[in-house]
Amino acid sequence: MQIPAFANRLIGLLWDSGFQGYVVGGCVRDSLLGRIPHDWDICTDATPEQMYEVFRRFRVLNTGVKHGTITVLDDENVAYEVTTFRTEGGYSDNRHPDSVDFVSDFRADAARRDFTINAMAYSVRSGLIDYFGGKQDIKLRLIRCVGDPDARFQEDALRILRALRFSSVYGFDIEVETAAAIHRNASLLEHISAERIRDELYKLLAGSSVLQVLLDYSDVISVIIPEMRPCIGFEQHNRYHQYTVYDHIAHAVANYTGGDPVVNVALLLHDIGKPECYTEDERGGHFHGHGIPSARIAEEVVRRLRFSREEQEEIVELIREHDSVIEPQPKVVRRWLNRIGEDRFRQLLDIRLADILAHAEGTQESRIERRNALKSILEGVIAERQCFSMKDLAVNGNDIMRELGIGPGKRVGEILRHLLDAVITGELPNSWDVLISEVKSRNI
Repeated sequence: MQIPAFANRLIGLLWDSGFQGYVVGGCVRDSLLGRIPHDWDICTDATPEQMYEVFRRFRVLNTGVKHGTITVLDDENVAYEVTTFRTEGGYSDNRHPDSVDFVSDFRADAARRDFTINAMAYSVRSGLIDYFGGKQDIKLRLIRCVGDPDARFQEDALRILRALRFSSVYGFDIEVETAAAIHRNASLLEHISAERIRDELYKLLAGSSVLQVLLDYSDVISVIIPEMRPCIGFEQHNRYHQYTVYDHIAHAVANYTGGDPVVNVALLLHDIGKPECYTEDERGGHFHGHGIPSARIAEEVVRRLRFSREEQEEIVELIREHDSVIEPQPKVVRRWLNRIGEDRFRQLLDIRLADILAHAEGTQESRIERRNALKSILEGVIAERQCFSMKDLAVNGNDIMRELGIGPGKRVGEILRHLLDAVITGELPNSWDVLISEVKSRNI
């Protein structure tokens, strides 16, 4: 295990001072998986007061002494959390321990952790310490609670989403008893803060195995997003769809392979308003204009889950426009670029492809071709630096005022908007001479 030199130094100081010291938790798990850990946490039987003495030559932050945690900074301000072995009392809020007791035995500390793959410790002097079979579960690709899964989830209900997130990201199955406890205790997520749920949801949706997680745990998703319940099991009765509304959503999320978390969330919510606008006739089921109710419902969801204002606006706009008809013509693409910008348009194309791929087989080809034609036109517009926004227009307000001899005001803006519209539609080239001539000859 390739432990950073500074972490090894801290562990060595603990052992030399008569204490135990190990890297613990996620960094051990990721190392065994062949992944590069993001953080290196350390555990010890030394109390915070004893740690202050051991690490007296370093910069130490008091980040959680009540719970046995201090943070030691290296010369480059990289933080290493060092925590005393501990056991925890009751969890009256299903999230935080009511009390913490320091102990001298790592086994007792490991027993209060969430999953076996997170309950291992390691140091060069001791080797791997694995009381609950975490290494074996990594080989078996299993997420298994330490001890009684009901107790673990009742202590901290966020562990339910963490289990789903690990399954999605690592492609691990969730062990049978752990899975059953997740279903039994899903309602406890109602006690978890919106910010914590949002952060776990972001990570879960980005996992390569997200499809099976969403399909197997729709009841959990409907606890954190109650508005999703009508979508579960809702048959579409439409030749373009082979799945229920919720299963279509799950497949659309899984079809996206990019790294934009906003796109993931938009895909999760893009059809959430479908049941609200369902109609049926002799041709089957229809969801005319479903982007509007989906955007309205999504707006409530992302506000409640405390997404940033910018993220809320992006997600809602993408959902509102995800099913809009966009003709694959340069002037149409330029108009959309003027309206929503390049980044949003690219996100929209990503959503459109993921959505189409979740439709019924045999109905996708023409839609994919249309989407790809839009992307090709977009790339041409960008590569050729075609004008689609005011900042790209060959004339500006000062030019208009100087050439027409007028002062600043509403009329200048109207003239510029007229010229931009003419350039976007291809009626006029984006040429200073031509645009000024247009203004003078037509006396706009």
